[in-house]
Amino acid sequence: MEISTALLVVSLIAGFSLGIITGIIPGIHVNNTAALLLAMMPLLQNYNIPPIYIVIVILSNAITHTFIDIIPAVLVAVPEPDTALAVLPGHSMTIEGRGLEAIRLSALGSAGGVITSLLLIPPLAWIFGQFYEYLYEYMAWMLIGLILLIILTEKGSSVIREGSLAHLRYKAFAALVFLASGTLGIISFGSEKLLNPPIQIGEGAVFLPMLSGLFGASTLIISMFSRRELPPQGETDYTLPPKRLIRGIFFGSTAGSLVAWFPGVSSAVATIIARLAIPNEYEESESEFIVSLSGANTSNAIFTLTALYIIGRTRSGAVAAIDQILTINQETMLLLFTIISLTALISYPTTILIGKKALKLFEHINYTHFLSSVLILLLSMVILFTGTTGLVIFATAIPIGMLPHYLGVRKSHLMGCILLPVTLYLLG
Repeated sequence: MEISTALLVVSLIAGFSLGIITGIIPGIHVNNTAALLLAMMPLLQNYNIPPIYIVIVILSNAITHTFIDIIPAVLVAVPEPDTALAVLPGHSMTIEGRGLEAIRLSALGSAGGVITSLLLIPPLAWIFGQFYEYLYEYMAWMLIGLILLIILTEKGSSVIREGSLAHLRYKAFAALVFLASGTLGIISFGSEKLLNPPIQIGEGAVFLPMLSGLFGASTLIISMFSRRELPPQGETDYTLPPKRLIRGIFFGSTAGSLVAWFPGVSSAVATIIARLAIPNEYEESESEFIVSLSGANTSNAIFTLTALYIIGRTRSGAVAAIDQILTINQETMLLLFTIISLTALISYPTTILIGKKALKLFEHINYTHFLSSVLILLLSMVILFTGTTGLVIFATAIPIGMLPHYLGVRKSHLMGCILLPVTLYLLG
């Protein structure tokens, strides 16, 4: 396969630029741009552009997106499926004047995720190449075990002086939050065909109102009621010890690489696994979790491509588009792994640079007015991209999203909105 260096660079930069756009603007996803490029293939072929360069655009877009998408989650509490759990710790760090620290940690997690994933590819490719069907058969039961682990490890935020059985009450609260969000997820996914938006954003649109209500709007409203003022966002360096930084990268990347092989199991599930693997008793647990979450997202993007090559299954919209454009072979995979590494190399400093620029805007903004503006933005996006059905989902999700705060349990139980529907899908 002959490769033009000039076209390769142009394709990589084009995908990198698209990744910045899809990462910064909530509601515009990698899958949407991949579908658009797939639809443009006949036109591009008229200009004699080989398919490999379109694949490079899609792949570099996907990798860059996993770096950049932490910025709206951390700064304005606007989540996507892959960054929903980052909203609370990331937004809290911004409230403490440590927004740039959160972005730096996330960029480190994604960069570390690329390195770890490339090391994990040989052993995991062999394991899943040999035992995929057997592992898939028991995936639903593994998720049930994960759900039980999430609920039973809940200890509550203030069990001290509440008696020896107080933890049971918090476990009951955790189960309540999980079932409430899980029921919302089932109803939301079942209502996806009823969405009637003025602007179509394609597959997965239902995530916008559901996650924006559970994790975004609920967090913003609580912040408004707390009447906090946003402190100056300085050049804070991260203080996470190297040992815990490496552990966060390893746990996140491993979780992201494992779930990428199974249908319906997104990197959002990997972030839950990573959350459970990180002890809460340390001050740096939230910092380590942000590292782990970003490692999981980037690793998941890499392994969805690996799964296509090893088992011939597509696990994301971007990889499905790649599969329709080009037949992947060993030579192509080696080229694409090189593209992944180069994209990560430029995405790391770009994420920090954009984060710095965004934080400078905060110095001239009234925080209460800012939160109100973000809520209006979320509401507008929900109406534009999901219509009245999405608006109902959004309004229902907000009070459910507030439950963990008032019941004193972890916000990760809200991921029942994804875990419960996926588990029922696999059981069915």
